[in-house]
Amino acid sequence: MVIDLFFVFFSSLTALFLLRKLAKRIGLVDIPNNRKCHMVPTPLVGGIAVWLTLTQYFYYKNLFEHTDLFLLCISLLTLIGALDDKFEIRASIRMVIQAALSVGMMYFAQIELHTLGNMFGTGEIFLGNWGYIITILAVIGAINAFNMVDGIDGLLGGLSMISFSSLAIILYFDNQTSLAYALLIVVVAILPYVMFNLGWLGKKRKVFMGDAGSMLIGFTIIWMLLLASQNDSVSPLRPVTALWLIAIPLMDMAAIITRRVKRGVSPFSPDREHLHHLFQKIGLNANQTLITINGLAIAFAGFGMYGEYAQTPEYIMFALFIISYCIYSFALAKLSHFISFQHADKF
Repeated sequence: MVIDLFFVFFSSLTALFLLRKLAKRIGLVDIPNNRKCHMVPTPLVGGIAVWLTLTQYFYYKNLFEHTDLFLLCISLLTLIGALDDKFEIRASIRMVIQAALSVGMMYFAQIELHTLGNMFGTGEIFLGNWGYIITILAVIGAINAFNMVDGIDGLLGGLSMISFSSLAIILYFDNQTSLAYALLIVVVAILPYVMFNLGWLGKKRKVFMGDAGSMLIGFTIIWMLLLASQNDSVSPLRPVTALWLIAIPLMDMAAIITRRVKRGVSPFSPDREHLHHLFQKIGLNANQTLITINGLAIAFAGFGMYGEYAQTPEYIMFALFIISYCIYSFALAKLSHFISFQHADKF
């Protein structure tokens, strides 16, 4: 086990060293603009390095069902993401591809959202044919939630590692050690990227995850959550717990899209109104913002894990999640309004 983990870590680290040089030669870099904080073109190879590492390891290790299909899906997503990083593919085209892959996941692997559990206290909610549509929306939502939260150094890596680690712990204590180990492999594969992204190996070696990485991470987390919560024979994870494990990306995406729709703009139009942007506008530096948001994510995931362990009624956990989201959305709106008022007052 230790040897395997070292191999995964070293493979990801090596891939990043090599790919960052290649990215500069072919122009696969993130160019600074008025919405971005970095000052120099930065290689967009974090996702590609994670993909290479997971592909070469999972191809030889059958840790969960339908590994080949999973690898095919993340390979296509990584390719589309890399092309988007280079040429900027329209959001509608990316979403069609994401929907197609979710259909393939349901058709070939029978991984789909067919029950919501007892979220409303009226008994288990079976989705029937609606499960196909909701699964497609869940896949698209998860992919774009992790894509949209990638705004400051270390945030996407940190939030994804929290989600994967939390799910791994739940599965481990349910004696599903193989799937838990697969999730640990994902965490270890992401770790070198975080080191590069935060500049721990030198500022000049900084890399970004890119859309290739955020789509890979979003798809992987929803695949694993569905695999853990919708298994007919063994279902250790109640569907409501999955919400808590990805709470920050999910809440941030929902709150931002709601505000954009109210303003009459595209839900996927870029802006600087995410939680991490607002924290920085009120005076927190990048490290303080990173620690604060990751701390919130750990608190949410920890509460979800506790609810799963204590078997707190699902309808209570769901009600608390909705209340938490309402508080989050309200606080985000008020914080944005306060910042706008302070900015206008200066002039």
